Amino acid sequence: MTSGTIRIGTRGSQLALWQANWVKDQIQAHLPDISVELAVIKTSGDKILDVPLAKVGGKGLFVKEIEEALLAEDIHMAVHSMKDMPGEIPEGLCIAAIPVRENPCDALIARNVTKIEDLPQGASIGTSSLRRGSQMLYLRPDLDIRPLRGNIDTRIKKLETENLDAVILAAAGMMRLGFGDQITAKIDPQTLMPAVGQGALCIEARKNDAETADLLSAIHHADTACTVLAERAFLKRLQGGCQVPIAAYAQKMGRELTINAMVAEIDGSVMYREQMQGSADDPEKLGFAVAGRLIERGAGDIVQRLIEEARQT
Repeated sequence: MTSGTIRIGTRGSQLALWQANWVKDQIQAHLPDISVELAVIKTSGDKILDVPLAKVGGKGLFVKEIEEALLAEDIHMAVHSMKDMPGEIPEGLCIAAIPVRENPCDALIARNVTKIEDLPQGASIGTSSLRRGSQMLYLRPDLDIRPLRGNIDTRIKKLETENLDAVILAAAGMMRLGFGDQITAKIDPQTLMPAVGQGALCIEARKNDAETADLLSAIHHADTACTVLAERAFLKRLQGGCQVPIAAYAQKMGRELTINAMVAEIDGSVMYREQMQGSADDPEKLGFAVAGRLIERGAGDIVQRLIEEARQT
């Protein structure tokens, strides 16, 4: 495709618009004759702001309506945060490109301390994810975990307005929106394992749209795709979502790939962690294998029970 107009579907949040505009700029830098416009689509997750995600359906809440527009051919592609993507992609769609990953770590934003270990006894921590909350409670059972929703700037302000001791957000979103200077500390992935695909973007398109796939090839980043595909294979086998504290983080070194993965109880009382190494030539095989190890140890029982409990509430 060398001319015409490309429509990119996106949510309307500050971060989503930044991400979609970044993709737009990348496309136009490589193909200046193409006109690119954004189509803002309101998702279920954008409409429900006062309930924790785990209680309203989890993964898929921020992508479903955009995927419907893609299948209806109202847009040519969709830009999502990869960590919002369910393990299964709808029939007829595909992940057409994965650009280079931003920092995958979680970030601590605190008022009076510089690291998690120094938080006071019973400190109140704002976080939007069961994954973060469970890992924090595993490290510090004394902490008071409080749900947090809204745009990044809204969550940061709640540090003061709700008298929290700290909030935890994805470092990538903060850095992309220019809030990097407000990060107290980037938390080591061995301390707080990131969400599957955290820091990466997902550009989704129709499987039969070869023209769009071709123009996206210029911004696809093979090494990022390798790590993200391993993490997503882990997610897919465990069938986890926002109702389950689940995490995975893969790193590529030459032809070798290392993946760390975690499943925990919501209250942090039990945590299963595994690390595996394998060939970077088959990242999905490695992600599938590390999920198998965790299932053998009992993590699968936690996942299935928490999903069933979520269905009943």
